[in-house]
Amino acid sequence: MRYFVAVARHLHFGRAAADLHIAQPVLSRQIRALETELNVTLFRRDKRSTELTGAGRQLLSDAVPLLARADALRRRVARAARGPDRFVVGFMPGLIVTDAVRAIRERHPGLTVDLLRTGWNDQTDVVHDGRVDVSYVRLPVDKRGLTLRPLLGEPRVAMLPAAHRLAGKETIEIAELADDQLLQDPAAVPEWPVRSPAAPPTYAVEEKLEHVAAGRGVVVLPLSTARFYTRPDVVWARIADIPRNRVSLAWDSTRRDPLIAEFAALAEEFPAA
Repeated sequence: MRYFVAVARHLHFGRAAADLHIAQPVLSRQIRALETELNVTLFRRDKRSTELTGAGRQLLSDAVPLLARADALRRRVARAARGPDRFVVGFMPGLIVTDAVRAIRERHPGLTVDLLRTGWNDQTDVVHDGRVDVSYVRLPVDKRGLTLRPLLGEPRVAMLPAAHRLAGKETIEIAELADDQLLQDPAAVPEWPVRSPAAPPTYAVEEKLEHVAAGRGVVVLPLSTARFYTRPDVVWARIADIPRNRVSLAWDSTRRDPLIAEFAALAEEFPAA
């Protein structure tokens, strides 16, 4: 199944084989074996291109979550083998989770609490695949398979190059950014006044701010993130007419671990921003 997903994403057997570090003939045999087992054709191939069939598109949509669940199963088994003495907390940039982490450590002196920094694209993936026990997430997220505990809301700000026409203003309205390029996933800013013809590349916060400083566009961030990444060539202005960013604690809805419930209560008690 992993071989199939690699070919489906590359739509090129040679590049998929290189990515998988196997020989192309081996990959081709594995795909033929899968097609034989399922009694379908998954790819249409000619000398110029490789395309997914209808059956291939359906398998791809099912295969990705299937592989994620398989990864999560392996991680859960490994976690069970380690015993109940390790707890992993995911957190988004700008969120300060120290107080809740310190409190859970004080309550459970033998517990090892680890932290994992996440980003917009993987803040819920780390829950589904078992890398973390709980994750501080910034909404909106896909809520399927998750339990969410609302924690807080905070203003959102526009990150602008220091020479921007709006630099120096304390607050602005979202419509004032209509002529600017949005340098982040549009799903993160559904209120954006103009949609780009194609989704812009996704960068880590540090990379986004490098592009902002270079005058290539703007990004919208929660206030705590903006304060965390202060730099002299980028300024911010609070956006007055869009909703606050909502932060929740997320965990796998199938888990009934008392430690998760205890940490969720602590997360409510100690704000993260």
